[in-house]
Amino acid sequence: MREIISIHIGQAGIQVGNSCWELYCLEHGIQPDGKMPRTGTYRQLFHPEQLISGKEDAANNFARGHYTVGKEIVDLCLDRVRKLADNCTGLQGFLVFNAVGGGTGSGLGSLLLERLSVDYGKKSKLGFTIYPSPQISTAVVEPYNSVLSTHSLLEHTDVAVLLDNEAIYDICRRSLDIERPTYTNLNRLISQVISSLTTSLRFDGAINVDVTEFQTNLVPYPRIHFMLSSYAPVISAEKAYHEQLSIPEITNAVFEPSSMMAKCDPRHGKYMACCLMYRGDVVPKDVNAAVATIKTKRTVQFVDCNNTAVAEVFSRIDHKFDLMYSKRAFVHWYVGEGMEEGEFSEAREDLAALEKDYEEVGAEGVEEEEEGEDY
Repeated sequence: MREIISIHIGQAGIQVGNSCWELYCLEHGIQPDGKMPRTGTYRQLFHPEQLISGKEDAANNFARGHYTVGKEIVDLCLDRVRKLADNCTGLQGFLVFNAVGGGTGSGLGSLLLERLSVDYGKKSKLGFTIYPSPQISTAVVEPYNSVLSTHSLLEHTDVAVLLDNEAIYDICRRSLDIERPTYTNLNRLISQVISSLTTSLRFDGAINVDVTEFQTNLVPYPRIHFMLSSYAPVISAEKAYHEQLSIPEITNAVFEPSSMMAKCDPRHGKYMACCLMYRGDVVPKDVNAAVATIKTKRTVQFVDCNNTAVAEVFSRIDHKFDLMYSKRAFVHWYVGEGMEEGEFSEAREDLAALEKDYEEVGAEGVEEEEEGEDY
């Protein structure tokens, strides 16, 4: 048995988790008896010991989540993880769900990842991370929390899948005809993506992949491990009855900028590696034909799938971070919780280096293409 432990941190992590487990139950035909964790429909699905909560919240403050509140409960969290790991016969790794805009997801999330790296260094850590959106914001200090959190995501995760609410709102409006999408709509769409990524771990199939293969196939350099995800087809229940989509159509749709689960345009970058996962009654011959067509069209540019356009997400956050940090706005709230001001500039430099890494990889691809054309 190859097990994976899921860790849901902060409000976003837990709500996405609820949607995921709800979907897993539907897919595996597991009946929920009772009602939501502790009270609702899925009360008895979760072991009460694994539901850990503190006495106060992190108030959208990375330093509180990392140094103050997080410090108090991180040992308890690790103890519960250890109990789960002891029950596993062959632990493959961890799926970590969090958002980096708030305090708990970013602060406690980073702290937990750092500690997991020490205790389970050899195990894969796959993160599903919700990043701040370009236009929609729930807290003014999101850029600080994101930069500080990404600093540790760089070190302590093997693969991080970036998601953002605005991109998913747009997909809901455009493809599902939902005028005012709620968080439940967003989370259910995210859970479809996560479910599709973990399908091959949960069901039998002809060509299945495990968690370590994502890392092997998609990460060319250890630091460059931030993935874009996209999902197709996304169609409303009413349309599902009469829409007949072919495999080439679905494959093309996946590469459309409008299918991306994070706000950035893949046409501005190049794909370094790509992993296409199909679910359902799909024949490898059709898949190969669809991929061959995409390659000949040259609309999708490969460097050698993790796309260099992901750097857009970071540069957007970095710009907002710089605007605030130049005035030292709100920094005292972080320093007051035991953080040092130097950590801000250290994290910011690390992200600047990451942007540069992505730029260089994109540029390498251009140089190679030009050399190829000379021949």
